[in-house]
Amino acid sequence: MSPTVPRAAFDFLLKLKKNNNREWMQEYKNEYLANEKALKQFYSAVEKELNTNDEIAIIKIFRINRDIRFSNDKTPYNVHRSVSFSRAGAQRRGGYYLRLEPGNSYMAGGFFDPNPLDLFRIRKEFEMDSSEIREILNQKNFKKAFGNFNQEYAVKTAPKGFSKDDENIDLIRLKSFFVTHSFSDEEVFAADFKDNLIKQYQLLRPFFNYMSDVLTTDLNGESLL
Repeated sequence: MSPTVPRAAFDFLLKLKKNNNREWMQEYKNEYLANEKALKQFYSAVEKELNTNDEIAIIKIFRINRDIRFSNDKTPYNVHRSVSFSRAGAQRRGGYYLRLEPGNSYMAGGFFDPNPLDLFRIRKEFEMDSSEIREILNQKNFKKAFGNFNQEYAVKTAPKGFSKDDENIDLIRLKSFFVTHSFSDEEVFAADFKDNLIKQYQLLRPFFNYMSDVLTTDLNGESLL
């Protein structure tokens, strides 16, 4: 039987939200560790399924401990669990992400905060020709699952070196290029959640293939690898 996300994991996170302190966590450490074990089994099953159609190099399970050094919120723990799956090889760009949180679970995929060289290359591609990326974004199943790129991370007008009047400025002004799909708690607990999640991830592949081509070629289409 395929691993699932246990309700107990969400029950623990809800209790942690009300008792976000080290003393409480120490008292309920065994409960935390039991849930982490179950979640890791689920992540491993997702990774295995992804590897049937892709190649995953790194699985990163984000720590429950918060980095509070530069935050006004000094609560020590995250009240969600999250994991990312990075694709293998210079020719495979993009990554898969999953956040599990009571009432706020979602998957995401794409290019979050790319390095300056990659960001400039993507913007130049969109400036030159946006037809292919717009075709992907407007594909029926893709649009139904994700809508459009997350618009939260963008410059206000235009990046340096680009015109605010460019017909593709809606894409050029973005600083990250990723999409999300939300899940209800009941969807997360369902026996077919892994399959549902993989289905959403697979919808990203045309987007990943396109962006991988962009990021491994120059503006003349010559390979950089």
